[in-house]
Amino acid sequence: MKIAFDTIEESIIPNFKGGEKSYAAKMFFDGTNRIMKGRLIPGASIGLHTHEDSSEIMFFTSGEGYVIYDGERIDLKAGDVHYCPKGHSHTLINDSEADLCFDAVVAAQ
Repeated sequence: MKIAFDTIEESIIPNFKGGEKSYAAKMFFDGTNRIMKGRLIPGASIGLHTHEDSSEIMFFTSGEGYVIYDGERIDLKAGDVHYCPKGHSHTLINDSEADLCFDAVVAAQ
């Protein structure tokens, strides 16, 4: 299956999961799993949340920021991957002057 993100409209989600500013995303959802291209503008964040029934893998394609994963800060930049397994918590913060862009997969388990 091919997912053509260039044909998917970008959604702007304010205060996603209680975060600051907004989260921009192109999302594919098959009813079980989500595959996304995400973008956080400078100063934006995705709020702290726990993956109760899923895991998430984030591949950073540009920019810099950090996650708080189970209470620990982890700095991230283009080329890095962050994994949040089922039952764990994380938040994502763009504290840089450029957009933080990533591809993400949220897979149900």
